[in-house]
Amino acid sequence: MDVGPATGPRRRAYIGSFTSAGGPGVLVAEVDDDSGALTVVGGADDVRDPSYLTLAPDGRTLYAVSERSEGAVAAYRVTGDKPELTGPPVAVGDGPTHLSLFGGHVLTADHGSGSVTAVRLRPDGTLAAPASGTLRHTGAGTGLRGRRKPRAHQVVPEPSGRRFLAVDLGTDSVRVCALRDGVPVAHHETALRPDSGPRHLALHPGGPGGSYVYVLNELSPTVTVCRWNAPDGPLEPLGETSVLSHAPEGDAYPSGLAVSPDGRFVWTATRGTDVLSVLAVEGDGLRLVTTVDCGGHWPRALAYAAGTLYVANERSGDVTWFTVDPHTGLPVRAGSIEVPAASCVVLGTL
Repeated sequence: MDVGPATGPRRRAYIGSFTSAGGPGVLVAEVDDDSGALTVVGGADDVRDPSYLTLAPDGRTLYAVSERSEGAVAAYRVTGDKPELTGPPVAVGDGPTHLSLFGGHVLTADHGSGSVTAVRLRPDGTLAAPASGTLRHTGAGTGLRGRRKPRAHQVVPEPSGRRFLAVDLGTDSVRVCALRDGVPVAHHETALRPDSGPRHLALHPGGPGGSYVYVLNELSPTVTVCRWNAPDGPLEPLGETSVLSHAPEGDAYPSGLAVSPDGRFVWTATRGTDVLSVLAVEGDGLRLVTTVDCGGHWPRALAYAAGTLYVANERSGDVTWFTVDPHTGLPVRAGSIEVPAASCVVLGTL
């Protein structure tokens, strides 16, 4: 009997957007193996403002924050073309902007309430309500911009699974944290330059536990390079590198960053100037190589896989992809799809 050609794993992209600004919610797109091009195959709009997403390791469950004043996290089954909610969203802090999986929980960075919230995962990947615990950040920025209150913006697990990093734009700091009986707790806090406004970070893929951490600053268009004796020590800031070749007029609003799998390049996006920056990794520092147009307006987030860099351009309403030269790190625009109020792209395999 002819059973037809064998099919391998399918590469997919999941796109978040702001429904309050006309976005479609969560979209599912197929990724072309050769070109990296995206083709939308389905979506769901039953969660408001799913601005950031993360995918379970098996590629079958997708988690989304609802970036609202009454924040929440939701879980979707994504084994088909249409994401299906696995249950009601679970309340977290105010205005969650990021989430990740850690220690059998979903962690959210709650920008509005300056907190990190943990929600336990059941064995089948669904969410257990209520949230199991919250870490409320304390302190304030003390630079020329005045005493800013805590603004948690991102939570990133480190590879050993023992610690996670919580980035706080309002306190100009990064916390090294763990979970204790389902409650997030801080072990170390590293102060960065006053008024730097750390927004997102990425770990260098080489070295034990990611020995270098790159922190993108929103209030100044720079990346702070930190050494980290992971997982138990604090971060050690080594220096800053500008992501722009010329000083901008007013705030530049850097947003997302990505590191190449071989650890040779760091890419950043800057919303106020609509550019992507290419930085070369040189020892324990970075060097700005060049900037290129982001292909739209207000690039909010980046994702990289298999030689292709994806950019969610929020205000122009598109996701644009770039073919990356493996020798120079230079992105060359290759295509785009329309996604109103696009906010993030997450890549996976099903």
